[in-house]
Amino acid sequence: MSEVLMDIQDLAKHFVIDTNFFGKPVSVLKAVDGVSFSINQGEAFGLVGESGCGKTTLGKILVNLYRPTSGKLFFEGKDLTVLNEEQRRAYCKDIQMIFQDPYASLNPKMTVGDIIAEPILINGLLPRNQVEERVIYLLNCVGLARHQRNRYPHEFSGGQRQRVGIARALAVEPKIIVCDEPVSALDVSIQAQVLNLLGDLKEEFGLTYLFIAHGLNVVKHISDRVGVMYLGKLVEVAPKKELYANPLHPYTQALLSAIPVINPEKKMERIILEGDVPSPINPPAGCRFCSRCFKKLEQCKLNEPKLKEVSPGHFVACHLFD
Repeated sequence: MSEVLMDIQDLAKHFVIDTNFFGKPVSVLKAVDGVSFSINQGEAFGLVGESGCGKTTLGKILVNLYRPTSGKLFFEGKDLTVLNEEQRRAYCKDIQMIFQDPYASLNPKMTVGDIIAEPILINGLLPRNQVEERVIYLLNCVGLARHQRNRYPHEFSGGQRQRVGIARALAVEPKIIVCDEPVSALDVSIQAQVLNLLGDLKEEFGLTYLFIAHGLNVVKHISDRVGVMYLGKLVEVAPKKELYANPLHPYTQALLSAIPVINPEKKMERIILEGDVPSPINPPAGCRFCSRCFKKLEQCKLNEPKLKEVSPGHFVACHLFD
C-alpha cells in the first residue's frame, strides 16, 4: 500500500459575507464544508465538480493561500493547521500550485527566465551562478528552448505560458503539485499536450498531483483516484476505473452522462439536472444535492448523508446506500 503524503480531515473554509452591528457574522459562505480524503505518495488524485463547488478554495488551502476555518491538514504526518506562519512557510516549497490562467499567474514585467529563477533564489536552493543552468534545464523539461528564457509572458502562446507555469512549480523540487484546472483556459488541441506533459513529468520527477477540473473527461487521462465535489462537500471518491465503470452517486452519474462519446453504442443516456445549485450561504439542511436529484428519498431532505465506504476504496455520500 502506498504511503499517505497528505491527509485532509474534515477541512472547512467559511467566508464571512456580512456582520451585524456588534461585528458578529450574520451571513457566511461555506465554500468548503467538512471535506475528508487522502492523497498517496506518487498518485494523481482528480477532484471534479461544477463551478463554485469549492475545488479551487480547497486547493488554495493546501498551498497555504487560505487558512482553514476548521479541520486538520496533515502533510507527511505533520498537522499544518497548528503551525504558525513561519513554520507553515517552511512547507510551502514542498506544496506548489499550477494556476488556471497562465497569463494572470505570470508577472508581465519579468522574463520567463527570471520568473522560474525567482523561487530558486528565494529558497536558496542553488548558488546564484548555477541558477541559469537550472532554468535552462527546467525549460527543456517542459518543451521550451533555452533562448526563450529572455522573453516576456506576452510573447508566448497560452499553451507555452502554461508550460512556464509548470516549470516554475518544478523549480523548487516540490513533493506535491496542486493543478488548478491547468488546461481549462487552453485550446482543445493544446489540452492533450499539456496533460501528456504533466503525466511525463509525474513519472520523471516522482510527483504527486491534486488535479482539479470541471469535468470527468479531463481527469480520466491523468488521475489514479477521483473525488467528486458538490457545494462544498465530497459526494463520491473511488479509483478511476471503478468510478467510471460503476458511478454510484446520482450527481456522478449525471456528470458522466454529459461526456461526449464518439461510439453511439457506448453512449450513456443523458441525465438532465433540473433546478439551480443551492446557495453556499444557505445550503439545504439534508443532502445538498437533494433539490436536483432524480433519485431522492424523503430522508434526503432531512438528514445529511455521510461519506461511507460501500466497496473497497469506493466511498459515497448518499442515502441510497445506507
